[in-house]
Amino acid sequence: MLFRSIGYRADDLVKPNVTFSFIGEHEKQLMRKEAAEALEKMFAEANEEGVQLAAVSGFRSYERQVQLYNAEIEASGIEYAQQSVAEPGKSEHQTGLTMDVSSAENNYQLNEDFGSTTAGQWLAQNSAEYGFIIRYPKGDEKTTGYMYEPWHIRYVGKAYATDMKKRGLTFEEYIQLATE
Repeated sequence: MLFRSIGYRADDLVKPNVTFSFIGEHEKQLMRKEAAEALEKMFAEANEEGVQLAAVSGFRSYERQVQLYNAEIEASGIEYAQQSVAEPGKSEHQTGLTMDVSSAENNYQLNEDFGSTTAGQWLAQNSAEYGFIIRYPKGDEKTTGYMYEPWHIRYVGKAYATDMKKRGLTFEEYIQLATE
């Protein structure tokens, strides 16, 4: 991703009215207003269909990215960290357009198993209708530069999300088409 800014913080960050996997107030509850409203609609529809989603992590300040990146390096080494955690200043979470999502059936964990749960399958099938994409799809690790993350959704708007899904394109491939 080309996004890189130490001090960037969108001025329209809000807390979506959705279920979170934790109690208390934290910056990771925040999203940009348009994305938050779309997330609320998506969670409400999932709930109506009997699927319980939980928001885990949205906005991440640069300072928080530094903490997470260094912790992952310490825990798993630099090579794994580079594939699983964005370098500070390069995280899409800093844009306020992403949210990591899980469910009780996956113990609110952010792991590949989420993709096999009822909630993970519902998210993959329906997120585009609300303007979200599964940002790091299975089998596209070389294209995206990141491991499969069925929990990581990014708001791109309904028209773009549905077009990407229809064409079977990753965000990188879609951007490439748009710039040709």
